[in-house]
Amino acid sequence: MHAMTRRFAGKGAKDLARLLEQKQAEVQKLMKEVPGLLSYNLIETADGCISFTLCKDKAGTDRSLTAAKDWLKANAGNLGLEPPTVWDGKVLVHIGADVAAH
Repeated sequence: MHAMTRRFAGKGAKDLARLLEQKQAEVQKLMKEVPGLLSYNLIETADGCISFTLCKDKAGTDRSLTAAKDWLKANAGNLGLEPPTVWDGKVLVHIGADVAAH
C-alpha cells in the first residue's frame, strides 16, 4: 500500500476545506476513478485541511495527485491557494477497523 497526504494552509485553505465538504459527491466521484484507491479522507485543521489518500500502490497515489491538481485548477482557482505540502510513502503498518474488531 502507498499513502499520500496533501496539507493546505494559508490563504484560501479554510475556504477550500468548506468547498471540498460542499462538493463531497463530486470529489467522491473523482477519487473513485483513481486506480487502486482504498480510501480518501479530508481532515479539517485549524489553518485549513489535510487530505489523506490510501491506494494499493504508488501509481494510484500519483494519479490521485494529478486528479486533485486538475480539480483544484478547475474549481478552486479563485481561492489563491498556496501549493500544498505533499508527503507520500510506502505504508509499513496498517491497522484497519476489520483488524481492530478482532
